[in-house]
Amino acid sequence: MNLKQVERMGRGMGFIAALDQSGGSTPKALEAYGIPKDSYTGDKEMFDLVHKMRTRIITSPAFTSEHILGAILFEQTMDREIDGMPTADYLWEKKGIVPILKVDKGLAPLEDGVQVMKPIDGLDALLKHAVECHIFGTKMRSIIKSADPKGIKRIVGQQFTYGRRILKAGLVPILEPEIDIRSSDKRESEKLLKERILEELQTLKDGEQIMLKLSIPTEDNFYADLIAHPRIMRVVALSGGYSRDEANERLARNHKLIASFSRALAEGLSAKQTDTEFNSELSDSVEKIYRASVA
Repeated sequence: MNLKQVERMGRGMGFIAALDQSGGSTPKALEAYGIPKDSYTGDKEMFDLVHKMRTRIITSPAFTSEHILGAILFEQTMDREIDGMPTADYLWEKKGIVPILKVDKGLAPLEDGVQVMKPIDGLDALLKHAVECHIFGTKMRSIIKSADPKGIKRIVGQQFTYGRRILKAGLVPILEPEIDIRSSDKRESEKLLKERILEELQTLKDGEQIMLKLSIPTEDNFYADLIAHPRIMRVVALSGGYSRDEANERLARNHKLIASFSRALAEGLSAKQTDTEFNSELSDSVEKIYRASVA
């Protein structure tokens, strides 16, 4: 494990850029970027276009380590190049930004108020490949729709089960049990989730650390005890459907909780913009998210 990356991720000032849209979310990301579905044919063209979009973001002068700690990548992005370099190497060597890999394969159907992850087939081989590609850590997402104790126990248990395998492979796992911001009992879900996380943290070995990616809590600073926990390297927040302005406003009220935004980061960016317009819009987005993360 790269100790400079550990130090940067654990203590650095900034936020994590989520650039990990997968097959299911890529069409929406491209449409928001001004590329409609009827303008390309098949997955190959779609993934070529989204890699071009990600490359434009990553190579922008606005995308720097001054504000950004790490970037979460889709598997295909890890296996592609930027300016003739493997993406993860470009991020770290050229930008000083820590590369992270999305490893989940999507969500299972709703049961007990939650959607756990589908089985991550081939995980060990993927982790080995990630280490070879100089990836620092991983991210995997599941969703809590309602405050069902049985479902939340299952979702946290699955996240930690995979997390322990990821730690064993020499990578830092980001566990992401997202709570739907539209849930009518979101506050109760947050309480149950935190209780289960604190219990599961006791199963980690001395010296092992994970990261958490959570929905911005209803009660400000509700996750302060998780942020301060010795077995948690960092707690980051997803925008979860809030606009960038609302996500930033909510985030800023939570001390030491930092952003890991995807859609909110790319809000306002367009394929039709000139490089000057694009870089200006991205710079504004990065600056606002950074300020909310260090508030």
